Amino acid sequence: MKPIMEKIKVQVPATSANLGSGFDCAGLAYDLYNVFEFEPIDEGLIIDGCDEKYANKDNPAYAAYSAVCKKIGAPVSVKITILETNVPVSRGLGSSATLICAGAYAANRLYGQPLSWDEVFEICTEIEGHPDNVAPALFGSFCTSLITNGKPRTVRFEVSPKIHFTVLIPNFEVKTRDARSVLPHEIERDDAIYNMSRIALLPYAFEKGDFDLLKVVTRDRLHQKYRKKLFKNIDDIKKQAYECGAISFMISGAGSTCLCLSERSIEKELNEKISALPNGWVAKELRISVNGTREVL
Repeated sequence: MKPIMEKIKVQVPATSANLGSGFDCAGLAYDLYNVFEFEPIDEGLIIDGCDEKYANKDNPAYAAYSAVCKKIGAPVSVKITILETNVPVSRGLGSSATLICAGAYAANRLYGQPLSWDEVFEICTEIEGHPDNVAPALFGSFCTSLITNGKPRTVRFEVSPKIHFTVLIPNFEVKTRDARSVLPHEIERDDAIYNMSRIALLPYAFEKGDFDLLKVVTRDRLHQKYRKKLFKNIDDIKKQAYECGAISFMISGAGSTCLCLSERSIEKELNEKISALPNGWVAKELRISVNGTREVL
């Protein structure tokens, strides 16, 4: 099998998963992108643009690229160039999902798109281990996902332009394995019902921009209260966010980034309030990415 083009440049958005009540099943995509280039070569693997310790076959971009190539019977030799890294690493903004989605999309596109989007999504989910980040990274906007009989399924929803999204990014990391390790193995029935009832209305609230409902459905009892101890001065940051007009405050994915929803822009005011606080927190307003993963020229 031969590629239909010499190389391809791929853009993948950052994501926030969980969104409060949607633990491990909900996520949305932002207009903050990583950009990669993939070029089939005669032999081997070359990865440019990253630390040498990541320039090997364990790199998620290569893992996804090779998984698609093996499935379609294409050669796996490739040069990967990381052109832009705007999504911070280990901050709960889906940096690993950008690598995985880029690799899978590029391989499929280079060889004439023999796989459907659903098949690409399945490969990405298998590598990532869960669909909550890779779904919005691939498809854009707001997605809720599940896995049934070993296969992921997702539904994409529109997001109201009335909602302002502000991420708060600190100078420290929270590893996903650490964020998972603090979670209990069993939960109370009331906590399960609390989250289930809220996730049922989460897509509607985001689609309609219903701020009263968003205040309710983005609350959580399954993961955030346990993960708080991994975050430095998060209570101070939360207090300042609400004082600036946030209607909701939550952990983005496993963290360490947090996410605020508001009815107006609060980025400037919030940065002024948190600038003197420790741990280098920076507020950044982002828009929703409606395109997800795509080829760019």
